[in-house]
Amino acid sequence: MSQDFTFTIKSLSLDENYQPADSTRITTNFANLARGESRQQNLRNALNMIDNSFNALAHWDNPKGDRYSVELDIISVDMDIEGSGEAFPSIEVLKTNIVDHKTGERIEGIVGNNFSSYVRDYDFSVLLLDHNKDQPQFSIPDNFGDLHGKLFQYFVNSSAYQQHFKKLPVICLSVSDNKTYHRTENKHPVLGFEYEPNESSLTEQYFKKMGLQVRYFMPPNSVAPLAFYFFGDLLNDYTNLELISTISTMETFQKIYRPEIYNANAVAGNCYQPNLKNQDHSITHIVYDREERSKLAIKQGKFAEEHFIKPYQNVLEQWSSSYV
Repeated sequence: MSQDFTFTIKSLSLDENYQPADSTRITTNFANLARGESRQQNLRNALNMIDNSFNALAHWDNPKGDRYSVELDIISVDMDIEGSGEAFPSIEVLKTNIVDHKTGERIEGIVGNNFSSYVRDYDFSVLLLDHNKDQPQFSIPDNFGDLHGKLFQYFVNSSAYQQHFKKLPVICLSVSDNKTYHRTENKHPVLGFEYEPNESSLTEQYFKKMGLQVRYFMPPNSVAPLAFYFFGDLLNDYTNLELISTISTMETFQKIYRPEIYNANAVAGNCYQPNLKNQDHSITHIVYDREERSKLAIKQGKFAEEHFIKPYQNVLEQWSSSYV
């Protein structure tokens, strides 16, 4: 059954001239920036923030703080289920590349970073909402996230992935505002202090089904920890420059989307609870519509239901039950 799934990987440069493709989820961080009157200024400002953040973290042999810049590629993965030529936009991630202006070298960064998926929208914004509509108490449907998790692992193990990328993906998300995080004694030179949550979140459980573990670190110069989802050994499988490329890219996006947490004026202490109502934060000069984003997630979930879940239900169920 599994040989019926073929993946096509496309790459598009994320620069100040970027225009979102029709198949891109418009709630995706970078797509949201590239809309409206301020689109070019938004993108320019965000890319500039990423470069500044990178140089601040990669400060050795970098006296003027301008040695490196980061180039971003949007990686779109289309999935053809029955070899019919009908492709469904399954996931979209970002790939970082590092330019060393001192040596003229271009260094491959990390793939993953931002994670965007229509099927995840379906799971969280359609399936989960419907399941809890008339429930007195919040609960999670049976097998929640199983199909999505298997599809993701199948993609990462595919020859298409291995031909394009040398290392496994790392995805970086914001912390959850209904959890408390405690700082540990563990400190990494680039990732900073490690934090541990008081309990597991639904996102953690969902990503676990994708085969990913999570660790939380607050990098130097940051005010709150970030969640790093990864396979293998996060601290030893990636170089410092690779890790910095992910931190600088994703923290910049979080400063724009979650300024209450990542652009707060106070640094997270030993015991930290993120607060999206925190008024003591700075706003970036980048226009972003957070309310529109949550409405669109439902629309995108319904798109996945209509074009993927329902038409291929039998094929997907059969494949999922046999895929180990």
